[in-house]
Order: sequence, then structure tokens, then C-alpha cells
Amino acid sequence: MFTFFSVVVAAIIFEYSNGFHDAANAIATVVSTRVLTPRKAIAMAAFFNLTGALLGGAVASTIGKGLVDTDVVTMPTVLCAVIAAFVWNIATWWFGLPSSSSHSLIGGLCGAALATAHGNWSVIKWDAGVWPKVIVPMITSPFAGFIFGGLLMFLLFVTLHRFTPHFVHSLFGKLQIFSAAWMAHSHGTNDAQKTMGIITLALFTGTKAGSFDHLPAWLDFLKTPVFALPVWVTILCAATMAVGTAAGGWRIIRTLGHRMVKLQPVHGFAAETTAAIIIQAASYYGIPLSTTHVISTSIMGVGAVKRFSGMKWRVVERIIWAWLFTLPASGLIGYALARAAAAL
Repeated sequence: MFTFFSVVVAAIIFEYSNGFHDAANAIATVVSTRVLTPRKAIAMAAFFNLTGALLGGAVASTIGKGLVDTDVVTMPTVLCAVIAAFVWNIATWWFGLPSSSSHSLIGGLCGAALATAHGNWSVIKWDAGVWPKVIVPMITSPFAGFIFGGLLMFLLFVTLHRFTPHFVHSLFGKLQIFSAAWMAHSHGTNDAQKTMGIITLALFTGTKAGSFDHLPAWLDFLKTPVFALPVWVTILCAATMAVGTAAGGWRIIRTLGHRMVKLQPVHGFAAETTAAIIIQAASYYGIPLSTTHVISTSIMGVGAVKRFSGMKWRVVERIIWAWLFTLPASGLIGYALARAAAAL
């Protein structure tokens, strides 16, 4: 039971870090364009992260049972996975790099499961889970964000070129509030589901191992004989992400909202709308997408159309390196932690 409660505490801490680490995903553009003050933007993002997190469950199922063989997973495996993800999250947040919380959790889980299986790679569901729902979207979603963000921005330029800058600025200053809210809602729909899946995996693993057999009757709600997302887990994770989002993520907000390219409300609207559509579609199909990748590349696409030379490509290069290292680095951390736990 101690290990289970450690998993829950670690998962909640990770979810909180996910909230403030990824707050920039929803509000970096709306803050940088000065449509909303930072305080109002964070409050809005927290609320709509909450509404998004309370809906759906396909992504949670993918994380909990679609990536690794649940027959091999133990409670320490889950704990090591969450700690690995948290360590990578904090490291990238400290340097202001918008890395993927999703991929850090996936990498940590795969690495810890591999260590638990004593190096047996068949424990990882490559063909049915990791390849189609992690690797392929990891490659295609940034391109989709860049291309469709640039395309939407181009269409807006063509449509609005006859209007005065004052009219365009005023109109999209209002519309960007809705696009930022949609982006926050989409982020909650996808990102909060991942921690829900991890806690449900811990419940399922503990029930299968008999860890909850001798508990008092009032703790029967912990028993999860089949992999199904409990309501209390949904509410707990949704509320935690909302609180984490309310704490803000100023280092990453500065990177996305100011350092890559200077944006106006019309650019922010195009980037947020593009990212929200892609993330919402991925959530529907249970794909644990990197919301960070999508919004970052959407901003890049919009910025490139606005003025290609205005993009700060050195910052973009640092972000891409962080993306590439996230899965292997968090996987290595998860593997090392699980091996250390087994040795102890």
C-alpha cells in the first residue's frame, strides 16, 4: 500500500508540474500579444484545462494499457516511470525549454517496464501502441502544426489584406480569447488523461497483485479488476492540472511567446486554432500527442509566413533538440530507477 500511495503522490506532483510546465501551451500567444494580462490568461487556462480534463478517456487507456504489457508492470515500475517523467519535466522547465510532458511520461514508463522485464523488449507494444500512437504522431504532428499554421495564416493574410490594421487587431484581439480557451480545453483533454492512465494502471496492477485484498471496506473503491477509469481519478487529475496551470510557467511562456517570433493577435489566433484542432482530433483517437510540439510548430509556421527572417531559428533549434532527447532521456532515467529499485 505504501508503494501505491507513493505512486499516487508522485503522479499528482507530476500532474501539477504538467500544469505549470505546459501552461505556456495555451496562453503564451495570448499573453505575448497583450490580449489578456498574465493573471487573466492563467485563470482562463486553468478553467478550460479543467473542463477538457473532465472529458474523454481514450488517451488514458492508451497510456495505461496500450504501450506496455500490463502483466509485467508492478507498482514500483509505475512509480519509477512517474519519477522519471517528473525529473525530465523539471530539468527542461528550468532551462525554459518547452519539451513534451507526454513523451517524458511515455519514455519513463517504457524504460521502467523494460527494466522490470529484465531487458526483454517484447514488453513494449511496438506495433499496436508505441509506433502508431507515439512515434508516428511525434514526427507528423509538428509538421502538421507548421504546415497548417502557416496555411491558415496565409489564408488570413489574403482575406484581410484590404482591412485596416486597427480593424484586424481589434477583431482578432477578441477572437484570440476564444482560440486560447479552445487551446486550453484541448490541452486538458489530451494531457490530463495521461496521468489518469498511470494512476488507473497502478490501481489495476495493485488489484491484480492482491495489494487491496485486506483493506477496510471503505477503501473498496481502490479495487479495479478491469482497466476502467474511475471517476475519482478523473476529478483528482483534472483539479490538480488546473491548480498547476494556475501556478503559471513563466520561463516557457517567455520562450514560446517572445523569443521565437513577435506575434500580433491575428497570428496568435492562427497558431492556437491550428493547434487546438490537431490536439482535439488526436484526443478523439486516443493518441497521447505532445501538445507542446503542436503549439510550438504552429507558432513557427505562423511566424515563418509573417516574416521568415524574423524567426529566431537558434531558439527553435534548442527546442527541437529538447524534443528529440525527451523520449530516450526519460526512458533511460526510468530504466535506471527501476533497476535501482529492483536492486534494493
